[in-house]
Amino acid sequence: QVQLVESWGGLVQAGGSLRLSCAASGRTFSRCAMGWFRRAPGKQREFVANINWSGRSTYYAVSVKDRFTISRDNAQNTVYLQMNSLKPEDTAVYYCAADIHSSEGSSSSREYEYWGQGTQVTVSS
Repeated sequence: QVQLVESWGGLVQAGGSLRLSCAASGRTFSRCAMGWFRRAPGKQREFVANINWSGRSTYYAVSVKDRFTISRDNAQNTVYLQMNSLKPEDTAVYYCAADIHSSEGSSSSREYEYWGQGTQVTVSS
């Protein structure tokens, strides 16, 4: 079993940066793919980025590519989402998720078995 806790969301002006963290418990963390998703007010949850078990393979939604960077530190059981050049449309609750049955990851939320509680990111214009 994996427990996930996101942190370091907050309020930032457009053009600013934030770095989200997701701390994981459980011995399977280093073998599973991880993903970040978000849910904006009144919208469905959407894929943001994922990373494979080693950190050498990443994939991004078109809307965040070249602005966001996903990374992981398996020694610290932590996955990160560095968000630069933030826009008001990035405002959402951000969730990290673990896919314990895959080491490579997916953009589909249905593939992820464990989810954190979410952290709010608000970008003001």
